[in-house]
Amino acid sequence: MTQRAKIDTDGSEAEAVGPPVVHRPAGLTSAEVAERVARGEINDVPVRSSRSTKDIVRGNVFTRFNAIIGVLWVIMLIVAPIQDSLFGFVIIANTGIGIIQELRAKKTLDGLAVIGEAKPTVRRDGVAAELSTSEIVLGDLIELGPGDKVVVDGEVAEADSLEIDESLLTGEADPVVKKPGDLMMSGSFVVAGGGAFTATKVGREAYAAQLAEEASRFTLVHSELRTGISTILKYVTWMMIPTAIGLVISQLVVKDDNFKDAIARTVGGIVPMIPEGLVLLTSVAFAIGVVRLGRKQCLVQELPAIEGLARVDVVCLDKTGTLTEGGMDVTELRPLGGADETYVRTVLGAFGESDPRPNASLQAIIDAYPDTVEWRCTEALPFSSARKYSGAAFSEGNGENSTWLLGAPDVLLPAGDPTLTEIDHLNEQGLRVLLLARTANELDSPEVATGAHPTALVVLEQRLRPDAADTLAYFADQNVATKVISGDNAVSVGAVAGKLDMPGAANTVDARTLPTDREEMAKVLDENAVFGRVTPQQKRDMVAALQSHGHTVAMTGDGVNDVLALKDADIGVSMGSGSEATRAVAQIVLLNNSFATLPSVVAEGRRVIGNITRVATLFLTKTVYSVLLAVLVVCSQVEYPFLPRHLTLLSTLTIGIPAFFLALAPNKERAKPNFVRRVMRYAIPGGVIAAAATFTTYLLARHHYSGEGALEAETSAATLTLFLVSMWVLAIIARPYTWWRLTLVATMGGAFLLVLVVPWLQDFFALKLVGTTLPWAAVAIAAAGGLLLEVAWRWVDRRFPA
Repeated sequence: MTQRAKIDTDGSEAEAVGPPVVHRPAGLTSAEVAERVARGEINDVPVRSSRSTKDIVRGNVFTRFNAIIGVLWVIMLIVAPIQDSLFGFVIIANTGIGIIQELRAKKTLDGLAVIGEAKPTVRRDGVAAELSTSEIVLGDLIELGPGDKVVVDGEVAEADSLEIDESLLTGEADPVVKKPGDLMMSGSFVVAGGGAFTATKVGREAYAAQLAEEASRFTLVHSELRTGISTILKYVTWMMIPTAIGLVISQLVVKDDNFKDAIARTVGGIVPMIPEGLVLLTSVAFAIGVVRLGRKQCLVQELPAIEGLARVDVVCLDKTGTLTEGGMDVTELRPLGGADETYVRTVLGAFGESDPRPNASLQAIIDAYPDTVEWRCTEALPFSSARKYSGAAFSEGNGENSTWLLGAPDVLLPAGDPTLTEIDHLNEQGLRVLLLARTANELDSPEVATGAHPTALVVLEQRLRPDAADTLAYFADQNVATKVISGDNAVSVGAVAGKLDMPGAANTVDARTLPTDREEMAKVLDENAVFGRVTPQQKRDMVAALQSHGHTVAMTGDGVNDVLALKDADIGVSMGSGSEATRAVAQIVLLNNSFATLPSVVAEGRRVIGNITRVATLFLTKTVYSVLLAVLVVCSQVEYPFLPRHLTLLSTLTIGIPAFFLALAPNKERAKPNFVRRVMRYAIPGGVIAAAATFTTYLLARHHYSGEGALEAETSAATLTLFLVSMWVLAIIARPYTWWRLTLVATMGGAFLLVLVVPWLQDFFALKLVGTTLPWAAVAIAAAGGLLLEVAWRWVDRRFPA
């Protein structure tokens, strides 16, 4: 069959005979490309999925708290034994771990970004080929089809009913029809039709280059978790400064008997106020999450998306490509009104040739009805999600001309048409039905569908994803509501959802009946789960309506009709095989096209948030008791009870090592808001009780011990109490218990016991319990503190629920 007519840029019609289309620009020659490369006229914007190595090192090393600890470490190296400088070596190790883990995440992200990178079709020397965006040069001719993203600025050279969505740049939702000579802006995308454009601005000169680079950058900011931790650290800094000044004055001025020992104890009071490991563990937990998801072919384009998806309570699914596989099969052809089936097959075969970039439905028709006759397409109307149909006008080769429409029956037919009853029965079986109708109107007429004569029904069967049912069951089990939002017939969509045992599949809603008021729409969305005949703009409105009711919404999709909703959702999830536009706006791209990967992403986010909340309580309990101990010491005008080595030992055994394991443990609890409030409601009472118990033991010891070595004995007794209370905090945080959690707590306790009984460890850490009275008193006070912790935290749970 001859190709359909092409319209040259001067408006003349050029009829091409045979497969090659000769009347079109050939693009640049190889020599011209080489010249432009030599002049540096290349699209050199780096596609960055992660921070550079330099940024990673700088971000982990040059922190506010590292600077404070670094100064204190240098002081301790000068005035005290090496064991009082251990905290500095711990910080170096922690920083190194953070750098290594983030570099691993960078390597994973960079590798996945290359796999998922959009490759536009560029025409050179008359041959079209896919190239990396970085290989585009000034003047290249870039071909476009539905769903393709405009990667550089340019000027339209060819347009075949080309409609461009520029909403991501201008905010204007209506597609813009482009004609030869019109400008193209990078960052826009094709919603219908096809064509080609000439690159006029490349690299950093392109309109959206900086926006695209920023959007795809690996980031650890703009998340509730990171913002909450930053807020906590800000207040900790403000608390720490006056307390540290008071401690310095107290230890250096009031107690002036031993200058070096006073400095050591002052530093020992300041260092534990700093929750330095909290930031590190957050970075490590996120970075390891990226690596874990990367192994499952999941590209996280914005790191907070891991956290965001864990907070999601509504997942909006597009049926096609998510619950069903992309391909379809024609199962039946039903001529209507006595139409000749042979003629209908001929029309469908010609229709298939009318679109150079067919969607899944048209591809199934092409496979079933190959074109065999000499029909010529004289005009085409590409499929649009807003219209729900496509069209083509043919010269049939015998002097006859005809115009046809192919699309949604309930859109092309008037309400009450008897054919719709027959279609409803097919839809109830989960089948997809397209109507072939002949129209007497011109394709460019707004009333093209009015009075269309139904000629045949094309029945399509969709292939269900084998993993879709399990994934829907997972979300139901996790109390995450699922909403199927599709452009297909509502009854058909409901039947597909029913086959997958989706809750609420029986109640379907035709989106054309949805109220336009946001509040009313939100109520309907809350009460129902399956929606059909949804337009792209309605998808966007539905996401906004759900958000207005306080829901955290994730949107999945793979088609160009999903882009606006993906952009507005809290989390956008795109399939790797989806259009370039969907991959560009989504925060998460499932490169393996498996909807079943989504639970892994949710689980990873929950693990990160839930565990960081746990370990944040450990770190901030230490900060609270350190500040309070310093205040009590200043007010009481006594020596600070601890040297840095004591608190390094306690921090390592009760916080550092356990926090690392707890931060990486499985955790399926759905993330909750108000991170700062939930952490501090436990950390404050825990820190107050730990400080009170420790200082009580210290004061008793000061009255009990006297003479040489009294201060060391007092310190040992206070250290024992603080360790036991801190272990109790750890034991509470570690709940619910598993074998490895119990082993972890027991191992930390055993390590401290080892320090108390091994002579050289006693000397190294300056810990030696003297007598039996005070050590047992210290244990009793710690036990009382532990019981108070249990009572206080249970009261907090009731009084200030999360």
